Amino acid sequence: MALPKRKHSNHRTGIRRSQDALKPRELTYCPKCSTAKPAHVVCPNCGHYMGRTVVEVE
Repeated sequence: MALPKRKHSNHRTGIRRSQDALKPRELTYCPKCSTAKPAHVVCPNCGHYMGRTVVEVE
């Protein structure tokens, strides 16, 4: 089994781990009711998705 020859520095470890942070979810606005919603998701307010009503909402 291969082993590293030298210890990785804290700087190199930090550079690698800088990509691990969670990013906030991007929100888009529904074109029909202008409610903020995640991208590629049916609007929870009006049930609208991709130019048509997919879910009937009371």
